Amino acid sequence: MNNTSSSPSWGTTVLRVIVGVVFLVHGSQKLFSFGFSGVTAFFTHAGIPLPAVSAPLVTLVEFLGGLALILAVGTRIAALLLACDMLGAIVFVHFKNGFFMPTGYEFALTMLAANLSLALTGPGAASVDRLIAKKV
Repeated sequence: MNNTSSSPSWGTTVLRVIVGVVFLVHGSQKLFSFGFSGVTAFFTHAGIPLPAVSAPLVTLVEFLGGLALILAVGTRIAALLLACDMLGAIVFVHFKNGFFMPTGYEFALTMLAANLSLALTGPGAASVDRLIAKKV
């Protein structure tokens, strides 16, 4: 394999790990700082449907999905769930605030695109998923 063909795979690895860290930290904040009750209160205030269900679900998807991306275990599934999370964030929270940060949807849109990319391409060069696939 030449250097050119291995570059995208390593680029995907970098993207996966960084996106994983972002979601792990956001999920950690929801889980350990705000708690399910704090996230549920925010979801209720924001008008997000079924806040008592969606708040813990989003919290766990972000925390466990971020961890899964970092470790590259179930990358495509984790990335797809995180993409759905970001679509919900755009639709229910950020879109009405316009494009730009701090309250707009630019960050959520970027994370949506990054996760769709990971769902389509897989984990990249360095991953547990790749090791499992080689053994099968």
